[in-house]
Amino acid sequence: MNKPFTRLFPVAFLAFLLVIGVLSPLTSCHQKTTRSDSVKDSLNKLIVDSLLNQQKARQDYKVKLALIDSIEKVGLMGEIRANYERGSVYNFLRQGRQSEQYWKKAVNAEIRSRTEERVFFLASAMLANLYQVNHNFEAALRQSIKTLNRMKQSDLVMPRLIGVQLVDIGICQLKMRRYDDAAKSFEESTTYFRKGIATDTTFLSYENTLACTNNTILFYLDAQRYHDADYWLNHLDSMLAMYKASPLCREQYYDDQYARRCSFKSRTLLGLGQKEEANKMFEIYRSSESYQSGREHAPGEFLMAAHRYAEATEAYADIEEQIRQRVGKPSLDIIQQYLFPKYRANAGAGYKDSALAVGLRIFDYLDSAIVWQKQDDAAELATIYETQEKDRQIAEQEVALSKQRYGAAAVFFAIIVLALAIFIFFRHRAAKRLEVAHEELKVAYDQLEETTAVKERIQSELRIARDIQMSMVPHEFPQLKGLDMYGSMMPAKEVGGDLYGYILQGDNLYFCVGDVSGKSVPASLFMAQATRLFRTLASQGMMPADICTQMNDALSGEDNVSGMFVTFFLGLVNLKTGHLTFCNAGHNPPVIGGGDHRGDFLEMESNAPIGLWPGLQFVGEEIDSITNRPLFLYTDGLNEAENNELEQFGNDRMLTFLRNSDFNDSRDVIERLAAEVERHRAGNDPNDDLTMLCIKVTHD
Repeated sequence: MNKPFTRLFPVAFLAFLLVIGVLSPLTSCHQKTTRSDSVKDSLNKLIVDSLLNQQKARQDYKVKLALIDSIEKVGLMGEIRANYERGSVYNFLRQGRQSEQYWKKAVNAEIRSRTEERVFFLASAMLANLYQVNHNFEAALRQSIKTLNRMKQSDLVMPRLIGVQLVDIGICQLKMRRYDDAAKSFEESTTYFRKGIATDTTFLSYENTLACTNNTILFYLDAQRYHDADYWLNHLDSMLAMYKASPLCREQYYDDQYARRCSFKSRTLLGLGQKEEANKMFEIYRSSESYQSGREHAPGEFLMAAHRYAEATEAYADIEEQIRQRVGKPSLDIIQQYLFPKYRANAGAGYKDSALAVGLRIFDYLDSAIVWQKQDDAAELATIYETQEKDRQIAEQEVALSKQRYGAAAVFFAIIVLALAIFIFFRHRAAKRLEVAHEELKVAYDQLEETTAVKERIQSELRIARDIQMSMVPHEFPQLKGLDMYGSMMPAKEVGGDLYGYILQGDNLYFCVGDVSGKSVPASLFMAQATRLFRTLASQGMMPADICTQMNDALSGEDNVSGMFVTFFLGLVNLKTGHLTFCNAGHNPPVIGGGDHRGDFLEMESNAPIGLWPGLQFVGEEIDSITNRPLFLYTDGLNEAENNELEQFGNDRMLTFLRNSDFNDSRDVIERLAAEVERHRAGNDPNDDLTMLCIKVTHD
């Protein structure tokens, strides 16, 4: 085939499809179909897959999106498949919000065939995975449960796939610290894996079971639930033995899974305090054929936990090469997952020059990641606007077509009426009045449509801003022995000005709570600046008063023409000694408990809020130890919450609640106090953002 014909082939093929799409509704009126629906569906799928795969190979995603629109329009692709394919394109382009939008459309559409049901399962799985990647485990859990319920009712799904879905649900529950629910989901998954092994004639059920069991162990290790990890390691041993004895066993896969099992076992033993046995198991892992051949690598997590820092530096030696191979551009996740461990390994091994080089690399990546994040957000927002404009134009075309049809019917009816009653004068006048009223109604309808479109666009932008803002505050907290910490933020509007955060550096924990003046979008932008400055300065190991001083210099400059400011409480606690250094910049005084947890306001000096006047020197204070004394920080959305009678929740009510409540853990305190505020409001809308952070340091 010559090159010109190669270039023209996709265009000619698409033109052929368009002709089929136009003629098929006409010919169906004059002749009966001679093929079954299943044959027709198979042919359509073959044609569609061929066209889409061709564009995927060329990586021309704009053409692929246009192609999806055309194929859907001529009826060769249903709504569910079209939206799934659009979501997949945007996912490849790393535009997660667009992917989420289209996959939601796919999973919420009506399923009319078995083919569409298969696509539903794919779209639902991709949507749940997207939520997990974005650490939105609650949304991922809801979507996975919805998928699971439909899987159990369908005859299309094999038992092993239901088992995989249950493992995904268990991982979400584990991330949300719902440990009992997670254990039930993992146990139920084994029932379906056993059914799959009994009925499946391929190796897939065995290998799905081994892979999912390994994932279960890995996530228990990440959650530092070492007894649970040990329980599932025993289960993995029995599954490996069954797989080894099976004629379906693939030797290399077995060797890799067994090596991974030894790696996980070494981490588990170390977590259980059995250091000598852990080191022996780790050496078994390193002597395995999988490790020697390079299919498996030395896990830096074990080496760091075992304080074998020099070996850990070797494990992380080629980490930047891995970044270049696996990741297209810098991000905050790269810094956290790859560069921070490498820095800690070099610092722990005493390689000061290497640690300094990695530290500088982290700052370079941080700057690049911030720039890329802004570019990605702007590009993705532009794409969303473009899609919304496209949807609006389609809706307007449909409305115009409907008006034309109704207009034609009205004219036809008017001709009949006038032919029968032309001699009645008042009917003519009534028709004229009706025409005038119709024009007025048309104008009013157009105005209403325009107003609705603007309102929906604004609401969409605010939802995007809220998602960005909520991603800047932590939703997971350190699971460390001797530390109990939890925080939450509930904006009063779509976006707000509250903030909280923490940075953990070895035994030192930086934490903060702030409240920006004003509300809505300006406050959220100022909040983003304050959050970024806190993370950057705290990462440098500065004292709280110095951090507040530098934040004030940065935020009170000439760019702050609106005179915005933020009240801010910043603390630094040593987790071993309980020593607390803090600086309060005009913020509400925290509540600190005594040995019996009886709380009272912390007495302290109050500096000016950050951002008002440049050149201020902020003063810090310290407490010898807050060990076993819960520290509760909050914004005025708590004590100034109002009910319908404008009665505030108040400091006294807050203190009474904290003093009379048993301290089970920080999360329990915050959730019960939030419920108490909700009862006080009695249905009244919140008048301000509500942010709470609770910390307790304990020693054995």
